[in-house]
Amino acid sequence: MAEMEGRGLAECVSPGGAAKSGPQPADREGLLKQSREFLDFFWDIAKPEQETRLGATENLLEYLRARPQGSEMKYALKRLISGLGVGRETARPCYSLALAQLLQSFEDIPLCSVLQQIQEKHDLQKVKKAMMRPALFANLFGVLALFQSGRLVKDSEALMKSVKLLQTLAPHYNHLQEQPQKALVDILSEVPEATLQAILPKVLKADLNSVLGSPEHLELFLLAQQKVPEKLKELMGPVNLFSDENIPRLVSVLKTAASSVKKERKLPAVALDLLRLSLQEGRFPRFWKEVVEQGLLKKQFWPASYLCFRLLGAALPLLSKEQLALVMQGDLIRHFGEHTVTAKLPNQFKFAPEMNEYVGTFLEGCRDDPERQLAVVVAFTCITNQGLPVLPTFWRVVRSLSPGALKGYVAWLRNMFLRPDLDSLVDFSTSNQKKAQDASLHGPERAVFRLRKWVILRLVSIVDALHAEKEDDVIEEVARFCFFHSFFETKKPTSQIPETEQQFSFPLESRTREVVGSAFFSLLQTISTQFRQAPEQTQNGQPWTHRLVQFADLLLNHSRNVTPLTPFSTQQRQAWDRMLQTLKELEASSLEAKAKASAFQHLLFLVGIYLFKSPAESCDLLGDIQTCIRKSLGEKTRRTRSKAATPQEPPWVEVLVEILLALLAQPSHLMRQVARSVFSHICAHLTPRALQLILDVLNPDKSPDEDSVVITDDSEKQLESGEDKSSDSEDERHSAGEEDSDEEDSDEEDRDGDVDQGFREQLMAVLQAGKALGAVDGEDDDDDELGDEAMMALDQSLASLFAEQKLRIQARKDEKNKLRKEKVLRRDFQIRVLDLVEVLVTKQPENPLVLELLEPLLDVIRRSMRTSSSKQEQDLLHKTARIFTHLCRSRHCCHDVGRGVGSLYAQLGQLVQRAGRQADASVSLYHFNAALYLLRVLKGGATASACQPQKKEKAGPRPKGPEATGCLDLSLVTPIYSSALISFLTRRNSPLTIPMFLSLFSRHPVLCKSLLPVVIQHLTGQARPRHQAQACVLLQKALPTRELRLCFEDPEWEQLVSQVLAQVTENLRTLGEARTKSEQQKELSSLGLLNTLFRTIHQEKLTVDLTVILGVLQSQQQKLPSGDRAGGSSRLCDLYWQAMKALGVQRPKVEKKDTKQVPSVTQSPVSTKRKKKGFLPETKKRKKRKSEGAAPEEEAKPAASGGDQPPSTGKKRRNKRKAQRPAQAQATPATKRPVPDATSPGTPATTPKLQKKKRRLSQVHGATPGSPAAPAGKKQPQKDLPEKGVSGKSPQSALPRKKARLSLVSRSPSLLQSGAKRKKASLKKARKP
Repeated sequence: MAEMEGRGLAECVSPGGAAKSGPQPADREGLLKQSREFLDFFWDIAKPEQETRLGATENLLEYLRARPQGSEMKYALKRLISGLGVGRETARPCYSLALAQLLQSFEDIPLCSVLQQIQEKHDLQKVKKAMMRPALFANLFGVLALFQSGRLVKDSEALMKSVKLLQTLAPHYNHLQEQPQKALVDILSEVPEATLQAILPKVLKADLNSVLGSPEHLELFLLAQQKVPEKLKELMGPVNLFSDENIPRLVSVLKTAASSVKKERKLPAVALDLLRLSLQEGRFPRFWKEVVEQGLLKKQFWPASYLCFRLLGAALPLLSKEQLALVMQGDLIRHFGEHTVTAKLPNQFKFAPEMNEYVGTFLEGCRDDPERQLAVVVAFTCITNQGLPVLPTFWRVVRSLSPGALKGYVAWLRNMFLRPDLDSLVDFSTSNQKKAQDASLHGPERAVFRLRKWVILRLVSIVDALHAEKEDDVIEEVARFCFFHSFFETKKPTSQIPETEQQFSFPLESRTREVVGSAFFSLLQTISTQFRQAPEQTQNGQPWTHRLVQFADLLLNHSRNVTPLTPFSTQQRQAWDRMLQTLKELEASSLEAKAKASAFQHLLFLVGIYLFKSPAESCDLLGDIQTCIRKSLGEKTRRTRSKAATPQEPPWVEVLVEILLALLAQPSHLMRQVARSVFSHICAHLTPRALQLILDVLNPDKSPDEDSVVITDDSEKQLESGEDKSSDSEDERHSAGEEDSDEEDSDEEDRDGDVDQGFREQLMAVLQAGKALGAVDGEDDDDDELGDEAMMALDQSLASLFAEQKLRIQARKDEKNKLRKEKVLRRDFQIRVLDLVEVLVTKQPENPLVLELLEPLLDVIRRSMRTSSSKQEQDLLHKTARIFTHLCRSRHCCHDVGRGVGSLYAQLGQLVQRAGRQADASVSLYHFNAALYLLRVLKGGATASACQPQKKEKAGPRPKGPEATGCLDLSLVTPIYSSALISFLTRRNSPLTIPMFLSLFSRHPVLCKSLLPVVIQHLTGQARPRHQAQACVLLQKALPTRELRLCFEDPEWEQLVSQVLAQVTENLRTLGEARTKSEQQKELSSLGLLNTLFRTIHQEKLTVDLTVILGVLQSQQQKLPSGDRAGGSSRLCDLYWQAMKALGVQRPKVEKKDTKQVPSVTQSPVSTKRKKKGFLPETKKRKKRKSEGAAPEEEAKPAASGGDQPPSTGKKRRNKRKAQRPAQAQATPATKRPVPDATSPGTPATTPKLQKKKRRLSQVHGATPGSPAAPAGKKQPQKDLPEKGVSGKSPQSALPRKKARLSLVSRSPSLLQSGAKRKKASLKKARKP
């Protein structure tokens, strides 16, 4: 703000302004002083944030409306005009916009005077060369501000001056480029025709060479051609821009325009104007062929190509159907296709998204013309690369098609699938494809297959893009088309089945039918999930899958006309008929079973449709499903565990679970959703055997059916044996990760491992047989060289041996890849099966079978935590952990455990023991939470009804024993958690943590009461300091809880507090003697527990003897760290004095030392020298300043420092004397701390560094740092400071302010600079020795 104030003052007090009127500078100075808010507007106007700029401009206008005739208006105009030429380029448009709004709001301000002020302020004739660029932009933005105000076109005089100024700026192309000419075109496009006729001869030369010389002149010509054609014809005569000699020049101008907008990536206005002129004159074909396709495209210049693409997109709404056919069949559209195919790299510019926007805008704008919509969409679809359309199968702009155009497009796609017309396509091949010599890449069969594959996927994507409330006939038509051509073929056409009347021009290949089949099931998923409409919105209230089943039945009944690709056997046809009968029975079911019936219907529909894909498997599934459906609808819901386990229970649930598992094994997301939906309706009937079928998938090691595909993993084998060896498990995980990530190392290991001893022996045998190993038994081998035949035989033997070894290596690799793929499939299957577990946990949290999920889920989590190297393993782990967490945190849990209470207690003990044996604390937390869940179940177990009357009798404030534990047997639970707590407080590396036990204590306070003696026992004694600290923390968090207090009678509670206090007192006898980190933590935890005890004693007013602890604390006071303490010591002292305050002893007040205090006497000379690093030596200091500013300073210093010290003129002696004065602290006799002794406690001692800064500032501003008469230790009021001084600031911030003020003076006009120069000269004289 100081810079703003100085700049505003310098601008207002200009030499010209001072000469006009005498009192103006004083008035402006008063304005700046009284209107700080007014000056802030100009700062905010130049900020980059748009909201800030707009808000500041609006506030400025509101401020000026209240003072329209004041000096603020003049200053605002001057300030905004000056801002047009500031050095920051981003701030110039901001000031221009603010000036435009100011002129728009205050129409009484004449534009000519504003334009004159702009030209005077930024005079191009007088400005220096370095400031030429800001001056040019200031004039340009000034004219733009006048134009944006909306008043320029109404003021002819100002308009003429502005046009003249823009013509003056036009030659400065290096700085402004084409901006003046563009601004001129924009201004002239808004003026009335009469004004344009008057100005046109002055701005446009009557020379065609000048018009075709630049895009700006051509754009001005086109503007005149559009608005005043008679005047233009009078000025230049008849002009034909599309003549043979002008077309090359038009191409050159358009190329220049394309280069000018290369960074902006937009369409030049001159190109669109030329297009409109060609349409107006009826010369569009010539313009498109010769200027665009044969002109710009032949330049091999990408900006020119992008201009052509943008011109095509912008021309779509302007062209007729015939003209659209012209532009969509030429070289430009083929060039666009090549660009779309080849621009695949991430750093390459891709024009396809921009073209999609053009097409989407066109389709939205002509919804009433479906023929043009269809023509454009079909034309873009016909751009193919060797038969494959370049556009993606999912095209978002299809949503904008009108219903008529959509039906026509679907019909065109179907016809192109049946009878591909390759001649109507705009097909091309890339340069790399042209170099390929393979004839199969250029045949029509490949193009037809690629086209049909794309068409069927486009049909499916159209259904995906449609909304649920419209176009039912289109959806059904596409679904029937895909289904028919996936599984049927026509024998004889019939009118009852329209699909049979469709003939193929190219035979439909088997691979094409596979593509159509996969696309159909994708479509089936879409219409099953996205289009779930209400019965009144669908035809006859039937779902889409039911319509397809009826269509399939119609096809099967017309066996003379249609035949399936895989004919049904008699058994399969009977299964189909029984399925239809079951569907009718489900439709007639009661309202109560309607939801279950709908889920079963959906399952039957899908399995029935899968009958055409895999008849043998689906036939068996259909029979089992129908049997299960009949039994499920005839049985009542069974929820209890005892009833579910009766031998009279039919096995239909188990059969249906097996069916759902078989469906989940298929890689179909639709089947996954259906299985989840069906299982949600049958999970209430689940039996232990049916649940075990699901759990066997999650734990394949326990399943005998999957031994053939189980992969033995080393990390899984060591799961149980290495639980306590955390370092070993870390090494195993690290090594496993390295093997998965580095395939090269694994390949090298494979090569080394494959060279086994058997292969070495075979190799030695071959070499010995061929006598290639040299002499044997010392014989001379000079005469036994191998002949050619022997060498050839040896080579053949070696080749066959190595070929066999290579086959063995490849077989091993194939086996490993097969096992790896099986593992991936198994993990994916497990993730899908977890859907069923999630449904059971969500829908049936009170089912006793949920308790059987704890161990399997924990096994999956523990195994995945060790082997979660791949993303699939991580997904399995995350999903399992989410289900387990939902189970443990569920609001409802099982309350009917029956006779299994004893087994639950045994399981509880096992979980707690396993939690204490884990190597990872996170896995231990899962086991501990599972144990807490079992405690919750046991607390409201089988005798919950017997516990209800006891709960109602809880009128007293302190329930105890069984009243607080519900139905828990503390004699069984307490030993389990007691051993876990002892392990936690004795083992060196225990996976258990404090939050686990705190969670146990908060949920079960009576159990906490039973465990407190174990914790108190480990407060002292032979326990490690770290364990003692953990015990203190446990007690500190547990004792203040209200639930625990209600479990104790008053005498028991008082006795407990006294017992804990005695143990803490023993710990604190060694306070301040800590040497290790664990001992320090023990001291901190003991003091924290002691403060908690004091709060409890004071709040409940307990009668506890505190004299012993007071004596212990006072005796240890001297051992506390003093002086400059570290963070831990500071915390220890704070806790100590907090405890002493509770005992009635107040903490002594200690004055804080200044951060920049002078070093003490005990410091070495080396450290003192380092402290003064950066200061001038004594020989270089200004000797003359002592005569000016030292005398008052010497008089003020003794008073400020206190004491009877005589005044001294030497700085070193004064600092030394000041450092030698010992400070007397007002603390306890045990501790003495040096405190700076000053007259005013709140005033820090002044260091030599601050004194030096004060002396410098006093000489710069001509003021002393303090008055001799000022009292010691007090700040001077702001009004007493000199006018040039720094008001209300510390000495540290004064030096930067001085630099800022000097920099402002250096930028101010000459009137102030002269005074500043005289002041600088006087300072230089004073500095000379």
